[in-house]
Amino acid sequence: MSIGQSTRQMFDLSGRSAIVTGGNRGLGRAIATALAQAGAAVAIMARDEDKNRAAVAELEALGARAVAIRVDLTDRPALKPAFDAAESALGPVDILVNNAGFAILKGVLEQSAEEWDQVLATNLSASFMLAKFAAHSMVARGRGGKIINVSSIAGNFGSPVFPSYAVTKGGLLQLTRCLALELAAHNIQVNSLLPGWFSTDMTDWIRNWPDYAEALKEMIQRTPRGRFGEPHELAGAAVFLASAASDHMTGADLVIDGGFSIR
Repeated sequence: MSIGQSTRQMFDLSGRSAIVTGGNRGLGRAIATALAQAGAAVAIMARDEDKNRAAVAELEALGARAVAIRVDLTDRPALKPAFDAAESALGPVDILVNNAGFAILKGVLEQSAEEWDQVLATNLSASFMLAKFAAHSMVARGRGGKIINVSSIAGNFGSPVFPSYAVTKGGLLQLTRCLALELAAHNIQVNSLLPGWFSTDMTDWIRNWPDYAEALKEMIQRTPRGRFGEPHELAGAAVFLASAASDHMTGADLVIDGGFSIR
């Protein structure tokens, strides 16, 4: 970012290429949409072909270049071909958003080793591998880039409901710091977004299941804003971390939770 840049220019992503994992629904779709509105070309990586098509159509309707790469993030050998396909379609990646997340509502006494591995593979291992691929591409090109890990406030708290999810989100925070230290010399900024409770498919259980009515009441009471966030309310923070406006910010955790964490 130069001294003479206007505020609008700071947030302009024109000519940039972004990858958003899990970008076909929920928070990922809101982030993909915001990046496209800011001028970026966007590649979505997700499994559901119908949702992929719908998301790409929405992005193209905004005038953005967009593509969806169908991939299961737990399939490690498939990750590099998927990354290469995104770069082949839209050009070298400037922005990677590791957003895809998966939770199993089972405590340690109930969760199987296979389920534990599945959550770690989706939420943490795939993020590491894609960050590695993106970093290599950014370093080779020599113009820097942005890596955004969508963690969660769950990464800062213990949980008897979804411990494997909380562990992976805590791991993402540490991965962010490690990558930030290593990649700073290459002008690559790495930061975390920590959403709190948002209205998405992943929070349907606490919002709508009778068994969790008391937990929902407690969550609302603890949140100063008194409600769940809506996906679009996270999107601006993602654009900030993807843009030149955050060039001097790296290794940081940006909390968007309606004040839940301050109590």
